[in-house]
Amino acid sequence: MRKTVLITGGAGFIGSNFVNYMIRHHPDYRLVVVDQLTYAGSTENLPPEFAPDHPAPHRFWYGNICNAELMNSLVSEADIVVHFAAESHVTRSIFDNQQFFQTDVMGSYVVANAVLKAGKRIERLIHISTSEVYGTAEAERMDESHPLNPMSPYASAKCGADRLFYSYWKTYQLPIVIVRPFNNYGPRQHLEKVVPRFIVSGIEGTPMTVHGDGLAARDFVFVEDHCRALDLILNAPGEQVLGEVFNICTDEHHSILDIAHDLIELMGLPADQIEYRGNRPGQVARHTGNSDKIRRQLGWQPATSWKEGLRQTIAWYRANQEWWKKQEWMRTVPIVTASGQVELH
Repeated sequence: MRKTVLITGGAGFIGSNFVNYMIRHHPDYRLVVVDQLTYAGSTENLPPEFAPDHPAPHRFWYGNICNAELMNSLVSEADIVVHFAAESHVTRSIFDNQQFFQTDVMGSYVVANAVLKAGKRIERLIHISTSEVYGTAEAERMDESHPLNPMSPYASAKCGADRLFYSYWKTYQLPIVIVRPFNNYGPRQHLEKVVPRFIVSGIEGTPMTVHGDGLAARDFVFVEDHCRALDLILNAPGEQVLGEVFNICTDEHHSILDIAHDLIELMGLPADQIEYRGNRPGQVARHTGNSDKIRRQLGWQPATSWKEGLRQTIAWYRANQEWWKKQEWMRTVPIVTASGQVELH
């Protein structure tokens, strides 16, 4: 029988890549996407099957996950819920944090209650958390038991949602799985994020701006590999995944300066393309994941190497300049530093 998957935030970066992945790999599933279409989401990210005049059974709803009536209605028709919807930019959360708590915490509360109200109908709810909930690494590689020490308003809002869903698993035995993806990159990512921002700088011949000394490091996972992990979780036996937390990561890190140098090499750019700016408040020094659990329990491992992922991402941004040109004015965010100065980050 065809299953209906409700995907919140499905017009954003990771959500839309997951929608496209599901269309390719599971044409028998019916997909329902709900998205508020904030600056980081667009119906342009969705495949043709979501066009209003397309005969496919998929559906797009323009709406806010904080709307309980809407979410109750959509969840009541679903078998599976994959919850991506969130405000997701660290720097922007420092500049304007109210919307982060409203969407990431209260919106998640509405989604969780809608699933609770739907009862046994919902087979699985996958909540997309983030590695940012861990804060700076206290070990060489962070596993799922690493302490949660969020260091920015964004991270703390996501941490609240993460623990909210865990509490609904413990209290109500809802069929919840939490994933903590490390930094994703790939096609359709907003220019506020470091990899596409640097790529567009390379295409346009403008400086790649690096905060501080550029040594802050992250574990970067190609978005297609993230989608494969979610597919495995979606289809795994319940006893393997329900109530569990899974890191999605590569077990290796790259500094911001490394990213700039690698893109300079791959794009054939001059070595002086880098420009340094002040440190970002709430900066996490290093995030390196430990993926042992998802490898052991589900057999997942990243299939795309770092540089191959960069090559594919560069090719997409070169081929889709009309898509990202309209975002250029949002490449930087004004923030007030600890010294009281206003800087563009």
